[in-house]
Amino acid sequence: MDTRKPDIFDRLMHLPVLNIFEPFYKKHKEMLLYLFFGGLTFVISVITYAFFNVSLGMNELVANIFSWILAVLFAFFTNRIWVFDGKTNGAKEFFVQMMNFFGGRVATLVVEEVILFVFITKLGFGSMVVKIAAQIIVIVLNYVISKLWVFRK
Repeated sequence: MDTRKPDIFDRLMHLPVLNIFEPFYKKHKEMLLYLFFGGLTFVISVITYAFFNVSLGMNELVANIFSWILAVLFAFFTNRIWVFDGKTNGAKEFFVQMMNFFGGRVATLVVEEVILFVFITKLGFGSMVVKIAAQIIVIVLNYVISKLWVFRK
């Protein structure tokens, strides 16, 4: 039985109309919240990439690193608090968890940078189309890394 204090999403499921979805939500909460916050992280990544690359004219690989920093900071805290309930005991455990999270995200950053380099820099595909496609691949990889390594229970 789940003894955790209900979070904001649990409380939303008690609202009229939404409460009909509560059994489905409870069964698939982690995945649903990952899709929600992963979607927000996706939006942050794509918008900040567009700002750096398209608006400021920054190189696609450099723009991607700046957008990655902002998206990963957002993702760490939302994944830790709501998606995987990654409570830690003390600063040392928190630091290890954060380093594992960022380490996993660095791995997928390398994957994304290779995709951008090959398809934008070398093959000349459209920057935003490639960025969006790369983000979809990265979201799936990030979930697997977070679930199996960073926030495993």
